[in-house]
Amino acid sequence: MSIPGDLKYTKSHEWTRSEADGTVMVGITHHAQELLGDMVYVETPAVGRQLAAGEECAVVESVKAASDVYAPVAGEVIAVNADVVDAPEKINQDAYAAWMFKMKPSNPADLDGLLAAAAYQTLVESEAH
Repeated sequence: MSIPGDLKYTKSHEWTRSEADGTVMVGITHHAQELLGDMVYVETPAVGRQLAAGEECAVVESVKAASDVYAPVAGEVIAVNADVVDAPEKINQDAYAAWMFKMKPSNPADLDGLLAAAAYQTLVESEAH
């Protein structure tokens, strides 16, 4: 299973990539898309929306189920990825390239509370048993 070491993760299977300008890209993990199966629909949060950490803010739907996507940290949505809305299968092709939205964290230090790759790997392995 692919878990890039340069990303941070949530217990609810979102990944975050910190950008040089202080913004954060957010998507769902390879593990999450694998559990859900073939993606058929993606709903992203509105640009300008203020999110609380852990707030339901987006939806991914597969042939098997719909699942909420949660904000990894508090902040403002500053961009959404129209490509994954138009072609949800891109998440299945490469979950770490198919970001869903970009946000500006209210407090960048909150990202330090997210899981590193090794801790996320442990979480995934513990769920499998």
